[in-house]
Amino acid sequence: MKPRLDFSAASPETMKAMLALEHQARNSGLEQSLIELVKVRASQINGCAYCIHMHTRDARAHGETEERIYLLDAWRESPLYTDRERAALAWTESLTLIAETGAPDEDYDLLAAHFSPEEQAKLSLLIVTINAWNRLSVGFRAIHPVGASRVAA
Repeated sequence: MKPRLDFSAASPETMKAMLALEHQARNSGLEQSLIELVKVRASQINGCAYCIHMHTRDARAHGETEERIYLLDAWRESPLYTDRERAALAWTESLTLIAETGAPDEDYDLLAAHFSPEEQAKLSLLIVTINAWNRLSVGFRAIHPVGASRVAA
């Protein structure tokens, strides 16, 4: 795979705005472990290798276990996630796949049961932000860091 465009270099002012949005989402007061789970799950859905690479590393750095990272794609079938995390992950899937889901009442009701209105807004901004990063990274074919000996020919 060959990168298409370095979007950071192509539009520094736009990147400045994205980074401000990222800063707000990252510093929202939501639990760091929840933030990373949401970022990884949205990135899995969107097939963004760059972001999966980044956020699984970040999750580990914040104490996330390998087991919970490996099972994240099947979180509905695993007892390793709290009710609050399940609500966040359901909402992540609803907003990430909004053209398919329409953000159903069932997912919103679950969200509202575990998150205050302010937290709902902050979580939704987080989901919007990671989806924006995914779309930039996938669209412009950003390549995650790899060791030289691991690069496919």
